[in-house]
Amino acid sequence: MVGEIRYLNARHEDTLVDIARQQDIGYDALRAANPGVDPWLPKAGTQILLPSEYILPATPRRGIVINLPAMRLFYYPPHGNTVETFPIGIGREGWNTPTGTTTITAKIRDPSWTPPASIRAEHAKNGDPLPAVVGPGPDNPLGQFALRLGWSGYLLHGTNKPYGVGMRVSHGCIRLMPNDIEALFAQVAPGTVVQVVDQPWLWGERDGSYFLQVFPPLHEKPDTRGQEQAFRRWLQEQIPAGMQISWVQALQVFREADGVPTLIAVRDPIPDAD
Repeated sequence: MVGEIRYLNARHEDTLVDIARQQDIGYDALRAANPGVDPWLPKAGTQILLPSEYILPATPRRGIVINLPAMRLFYYPPHGNTVETFPIGIGREGWNTPTGTTTITAKIRDPSWTPPASIRAEHAKNGDPLPAVVGPGPDNPLGQFALRLGWSGYLLHGTNKPYGVGMRVSHGCIRLMPNDIEALFAQVAPGTVVQVVDQPWLWGERDGSYFLQVFPPLHEKPDTRGQEQAFRRWLQEQIPAGMQISWVQALQVFREADGVPTLIAVRDPIPDAD
């Protein structure tokens, strides 16, 4: 696990969109963690929970790891034991971001954007025609930095609309806030491994305490009972032998899916020898 839960008091002029960008937290994650707060008028003095504690995805800890349900990117610098994490925007319904393993194949500063025919057709249908090529500059949807992936047509890139980071808004590419992509761009090299996973359920341990973190699934299924049974089977596999948990509490975390790590169990300390 990395990070910690934080809180702040909203100011009169704040919205959750503003706070998300200021705190480097995705908008959907911030809204899920504060279900009773009006996102557009939280009112001055309202306490806002910042979901800035994360259970690392269950993957090899190398290169870049992207967990789509969490809408979060984790970067493991080489030759170290640290991790950096950033909110991301991902593909919306019908334009899903793929899962699997690939690599960074190129780094592009001040990229041009050549929208595919499918995207140009969609924009034309909506009365918003696109040019064949969008050059570098403030109107470029790719922002100032882009990392090309081994999957044809997919990039990690910045954006000229940072308020959309942390939501399902793209045509499949992965968007980062301008300052985050700049920091990542400066560190990674072509050949860096990129793992994209779909893990809405996460189990983590810190100093003998065990936590459960649940995000809304990317694809809602009508078989709610089947999802719950799958979650039960998955959680049973995570629990260390001999440890007891409250299944009532675990199922509540599953149903709320607020993305906030919740303490589920504590390992009894080994008594000191006489």
